[in-house]
Amino acid sequence: MSTGVRATASSIFGLAILGLLLFLPAGTVNYWQAWAFIATSMVATIFPSIYIARTNPAALERRMHAGPKAETRTVQKIAIFGAFLAFLGMLVFSAYDHRMGWSHPPAWVCLLGDGLVAAGLGIAMLVVIQNSYAAATVRVEAGQKLASRGLYKFVRHPMYVGNVIMMIGIPLALGSYWGLLLVIPGVAVLVFRILDEEKLLNQELAGYPDYTRRVRYRLVPNVW
Repeated sequence: MSTGVRATASSIFGLAILGLLLFLPAGTVNYWQAWAFIATSMVATIFPSIYIARTNPAALERRMHAGPKAETRTVQKIAIFGAFLAFLGMLVFSAYDHRMGWSHPPAWVCLLGDGLVAAGLGIAMLVVIQNSYAAATVRVEAGQKLASRGLYKFVRHPMYVGNVIMMIGIPLALGSYWGLLLVIPGVAVLVFRILDEEKLLNQELAGYPDYTRRVRYRLVPNVW
């Protein structure tokens, strides 16, 4: 089975699981915010994945090899597990918020959230296009070259910038203000992951120490 077919099948399976995580805690399928969020995620994930599968299947293969078991560093195993819990909690809690009626955002806020989700996923896909070694795991491969162009000219970890934007968008897209509280532990896990990742990159990726002196900020220009 080709990488593109496996990626598409994986995405469809993931979307089915996503539906369960949203509609079960919401207690209803009459939840337009969840349907819009799923549609946004599908469009922003499947079509770019098909493009990358056709142009650079090796890069897509690296993105599909993910999860705590795929990590070789203990710190990263913990970070990935924490990120998974934060993401899961954000989805379930936001859907439960809808069920309980704690938040009442207007439709435009939910659509803004969908836009942020699409932007976050789009940034992540663009990073893979600009840096084919942008894997889902923290490692330095044989022959890997330093990525310093494109989005990497502005921040050292543009993939995680996309993740943060998406995390902010998810609760809003699902109609939950309270779900934004879970962005805090989600970002904390990313910071934890980045700090350990940079230890590895400084040690094993040629040119990375000089790159950090040229590009000072990790996630947000002029902040951190």
